[in-house]
Parts: sequence; C-alpha cells; structure tokens
Amino acid sequence: MAELFRMPAVAADAATAVLSAWQVAEGASFTKDDALVSIETDKAEVDVAAEQDGVLLKTLYEAGVEIEVGDPIAVLGAVGEQAGDLDALLAGLGVVAPGEAPEAVRRDVPEEPVAQPAAAPASGAAERGGRVFSSPLARRLAREAGLDIEALTGTGPGGRVVRRDVDAAVTARRTPEPEPAPTPAAPPAAAAVPRTAAPADTGAHEDIPHSRMRRAIARRLTESKQHTPHFYLRATCAVDELLALRQRINAVSPVKVSVNDLLVKAVATAHTQVPEMNAVWQPDAVRRFSAVDVSVAIATGTGLVTPVLRGIENLSVSAIAARTRAYAEQARAGALHPADLEGGSITVSNLGMYGVEEFAAIINPPQAAILAVGAARDEAVVRDGAVTVAKVLGMVLSVDHRPVDGAVAARWLAAFTEAVENPVRLVV
Repeated sequence: MAELFRMPAVAADAATAVLSAWQVAEGASFTKDDALVSIETDKAEVDVAAEQDGVLLKTLYEAGVEIEVGDPIAVLGAVGEQAGDLDALLAGLGVVAPGEAPEAVRRDVPEEPVAQPAAAPASGAAERGGRVFSSPLARRLAREAGLDIEALTGTGPGGRVVRRDVDAAVTARRTPEPEPAPTPAAPPAAAAVPRTAAPADTGAHEDIPHSRMRRAIARRLTESKQHTPHFYLRATCAVDELLALRQRINAVSPVKVSVNDLLVKAVATAHTQVPEMNAVWQPDAVRRFSAVDVSVAIATGTGLVTPVLRGIENLSVSAIAARTRAYAEQARAGALHPADLEGGSITVSNLGMYGVEEFAAIINPPQAAILAVGAARDEAVVRDGAVTVAKVLGMVLSVDHRPVDGAVAARWLAAFTEAVENPVRLVV
C-alpha cells in the first residue's frame, strides 16, 4: 500500500535539509537497506536507506531543494505496486502539491545582515490586519538574509509569505541603483577637483557557490573566534622513540599505524591523567566526561570534518588506526552520519604531512581544545650537556579559557609530552 516518505531528521538540531540526489529512479524497485536518497545537512551528506523492500512510485521534489524535516518528499509502494492515477494517489495521501514547490536551493544568500533591507510595498502587513503569515522556511531565509519578514508582501495562499517572496526581496536589494545624472561642469574660474573612478573588476575569476557544509564551517568557526576566549600553549617533543615504536608496531600489526594514531592515544593518556581537560563549557556548568572521546580532523573535497573516536582510553593503537581509516574513507565518500561528528572535548589536527612546522588551530565548538600538530624535523638538541641531532615535533594547544585554566592546560601538555617522548606507556 502506498505511503508517504518524509524528510528524515538526520541531525538532532536540523529544521531543514537539502535533498542532494535521488539514488533510486522514479518507478524503480529497491530492497531493504538500499540507499533511497542523499540528504545534505550542515555537517555531512547522508545516504538514507530503505527500511523495507518496495518501489519508488513518485518523487515530490527534485535534487537541490531545501525541505523542512517531516515534509513528504516521495511516495513509496509495496513490491510490484503500480502508481496508477498519481493525482488521485497524492490526494488520497493528503498531498495536493509538494509544499511551496521551491526552486533549487539558493547558495548565494549572504550570511550577514545587510544594513538596508528592501522597502516594504504598500500592500504590506498593514493591509493584512498587522499580522504576517509566513512559512518556517521563508522566515529562516529572511532571517539569514537580514530581511524583516513583516516588511514583505506574500504571494502565497491568503497572502502567506513564501520562499519566492524572500528570494524576490533579496534580488531587489541587490539590484544596483541607477547612476545619478552628471553634475554640470564647474565655471572655468573654479578649480574642479577630479574624481578617481573605482577600478573595474576585470580580472578573470571563478565564483564557487558555498555548499551547506562550507557555510556551516564558516559560521561555527567565526562564532568560535568571536565568543570562545582562546589561549595558546606551545611545546616541542622529541619523537625518535615514537617513530621507532611505530616501526616495530607496523612490523606485526594488521593495520598500519600512523604517527597521528599514536598522538591520539597520547591525548587519551593525558586526558586520563588530567581529567579537568576532558570537559566542555555549558551555560550553567562545566561538563566533565568520564570517557575520552577525541575528534580527528579529516580533509575532504567539500571541507573539513571531525569525526569522533569514542572511548579511546580503552582502545589499542591499532584499533584507533582502524577506526580512523574507516572514518577517513566514509568522509571522502560523503557517508558520515551526523552522530559521527557529535561529542568529544578535543580535536587533533595534523598538517605535518604538508611540511607545516607549526600552526594554531581554531577550537571546534563546543569542545574545549584543539591540538595542532606540525611536521617532524631534525633539530639540534642538548642532551646530558651535549649537542645532538634529534627528530622533534612542534605543536600548539588552543584552549577555551572558560572551562580550563592555564595551569590545567600546562599540566595536560606536560603529560602529553611525557607520553610522546616515552611512548611505551601507549601500548601497555
């Protein structure tokens, strides 16, 4: 029997999601666990699987449309079921038309409000009794574009403000005002001051529209720098013994272990020794965790993602390596789930493979810290009063000063350095 397939709530705090692509053609059959549709949220692109065998009778939206969670997006039928009279089928399911029939999601709406919103037409809220009816999607788009929803005239049913009204207002605001008429030339006796025209933008360039993930990254990291009081601690670790240990592990381990895997394990060791660092800031309290969950930064073609390795204080180094590899493959295939990106109190971001010696990273909210790791390099060091050459690794710890004081972070960094320079404790 035909039933509605609704936009799933793939992220706990998402009110809308973008329908990226249908994975099953209209009229085609599918089996349980087959991917039906790809959904893009602020954090990741997710394939939504079928819960049982069936057939995709009708899609209600094309790819590229932003849809509110819970709205119907397709009609599913039992195996072998035919669509028949689609209009009657949709009417019987209580669907006359797909919502507001939105166009493909706009990716050029500015993130920040613009100083002067579009002026309200004469037939605005006053003609509707002072109350403006609008869809949740239109309200959100208007808020993101810096528009006053009360100043817009709706063209939807009963004067309801819908998406196309917000889009029209954004377009109108961007239309350049006509050039003023040229002023008469000054009399010869007066010395006119020449005006320098702004140079025309004639350079060759390409504008790459923001993806939903890129907008989310920009928004979250901007908020982090604006609202999170960062402070930074720097350290240099000798890693000769760590590299030697890695070589011995990889000689017997079924999973190849990277330097980063060993550093993640060292983070778990430091968190266990200094549990005050295993915390995040909450409005009413500092939340301290018992398990050690650590995010690892993974670069993808669409942006940086930070899946969370959970309970790593109880994992072996090879288990950490296996989970990290699995996350990296999922991230680059766009198969991470939003739940994979939630939680943790610290992130490890490693740019050493690019030859970067040192950098300071921005904290990924709501976490309390991020460890930025550079490249291992040969340097002259003093040991027992003698100068020798050693492999050293530079790193910068960025810390949220609200839940963590400087002395706590310093003790944590000392414990981390000790674990790296004496790595046998990472495997016992």
